[in-house]
Amino acid sequence: MNRRRTALAGVLALTAGAALAGCSSDGAPDLKVVGAYLPQPVSDMAAGFLVVQNSGDAGDRLTSVTSPLSDDVTIHETKNQKMREVSSFEVPANGELDLERGGNHIMFMKLKQKPRQGEKVSVELHFEKADPIKVDLPVKETTHNPKKQ
Repeated sequence: MNRRRTALAGVLALTAGAALAGCSSDGAPDLKVVGAYLPQPVSDMAAGFLVVQNSGDAGDRLTSVTSPLSDDVTIHETKNQKMREVSSFEVPANGELDLERGGNHIMFMKLKQKPRQGEKVSVELHFEKADPIKVDLPVKETTHNPKKQ
């Protein structure tokens, strides 16, 4: 009877350990970018929009964006119809960061050239934990807004 109980306890401990290991994945963010675009700029500034999806069990933060289009790329939040630069945006675990028109966005100042509709603008998103992600933002018409189509 003792051997059976000891063996059963060992099997239960192994099963519980395997189940816990499977549930936690590795506790890292798992990021991907969808819906990226940049409306064709009408001045020497532009705004970029995209969604960072996180299917991982850990949150992360978008800390900066770089691009050959401009040496001055920042991230901005919009609250009460006022825009201000921020140092980072949260990308929640099993959630998403939505950078959209009228809301939070990427801001490009002092453009080196004005991209035209049909072209692509390369950016690199930098995060607190995850490796950088390179994304091409297709340039859309100036008034493009996928949320209002």
